[in-house]
Amino acid sequence: MASRHVEEKIVQWLTPHVSTPPPLSLYIHLPWCIRKCPYCDFNSHGADAIPETAYVQALSRDLELSLPLIWGRKIHSVFFGGGTPSLFSPDGIDRILTTVRTLTQLEPLAEITLEANPGTVEAGRFRGYREAGVTRVSLGIQSFQDELLSRIGRIHDGREAKHAVELAAATFETFNLDLMYALPDQTQAQLELDIETALSFQPPHLSCYHLTLEPNTPFGQAPPANLPDDEASSCMQDWLEACLADAGFDHYETAAFARPRQHCRHNLNYWTFGDYLGIGAGAHGKLSFHDRIIRQMRVKHPAQYMQTVAKAEHVAETRELTLKDLPFEFMMNALRLTDGVQREWFMQRTGIPLSSCACAINSAVNRGLLEQDPARLKPTQLGRRFLNDLLTLFLWLF
Repeated sequence: MASRHVEEKIVQWLTPHVSTPPPLSLYIHLPWCIRKCPYCDFNSHGADAIPETAYVQALSRDLELSLPLIWGRKIHSVFFGGGTPSLFSPDGIDRILTTVRTLTQLEPLAEITLEANPGTVEAGRFRGYREAGVTRVSLGIQSFQDELLSRIGRIHDGREAKHAVELAAATFETFNLDLMYALPDQTQAQLELDIETALSFQPPHLSCYHLTLEPNTPFGQAPPANLPDDEASSCMQDWLEACLADAGFDHYETAAFARPRQHCRHNLNYWTFGDYLGIGAGAHGKLSFHDRIIRQMRVKHPAQYMQTVAKAEHVAETRELTLKDLPFEFMMNALRLTDGVQREWFMQRTGIPLSSCACAINSAVNRGLLEQDPARLKPTQLGRRFLNDLLTLFLWLF
């Protein structure tokens, strides 16, 4: 009760004060796919023809209009997400990055990642992306087995997946493979085969996601039959984590595994509550100022986005994070990291003192969800496994 009383007193006078803004990244959304996957709830749209030239012009206009929000700040990483960014030509990616370099202070050694679908890549395109400045490619493999790929609606097959990885390894210094598990009718042996195949290419980074049934997707509305039950899924996860640890990977985030010095710098900025400008249809952003932190979202539909950005009406929502929002939003990101973050970062990146969360932190420590560490906010193994329970403690502090 005493801690709760302290928190109530703090909120009476507390206002966010960010003395130094955190690192800044740039997210660029390219929203088209050949065909939308039944499990995907991202802002993506199937299209026979992509208006690449018009969309690149819209992105340039979006970035130009956003400059007052990021004036004088350096951009440390760029991420092309989708959709399927590899549907865009190397020339289109080059024109976008040329605009970024012209209008912003892009770090010379910035990490620049492009997501790619194995069914849309070939050697010339990868070389063109590299020449345009892309330093890292993230491949949506999901599985190397034809039957599993078919069950989740992917457009590529196992042969194309392997070919794409070979091209990525030959073209880029670093790359990521996205894999999924707990798929319809998937067995433990099939998961082990997928991981064995992935490791044969010596990837610097792996992202391994449990299949989730999102509400506004075909799978969410009509779940596929024969999904692995909770016990089988848990066994898959335990095996996966042990196998990749033995292979020399650092399980540094809930679904991310990296070899030494190969962590995704762009995603780390998200998880450490850094700032990011999001441009493109439906893109989200988070930006810090001296006395406030805002989140933005662009108009979602590509055609409407291109129409509205021409009139500077493309920002669908700008929301200032409140005192009630900040603890949960910070922890929702930071506690995804296996090693957590330094305690002092909470004050630096939210603008409010960590003492405002004393009650929630003590409760988390007492329940075995958070380490009793004077220097770091670090989830325990139990806290990582029951992350939602841990985060709920920070949801309604004030």
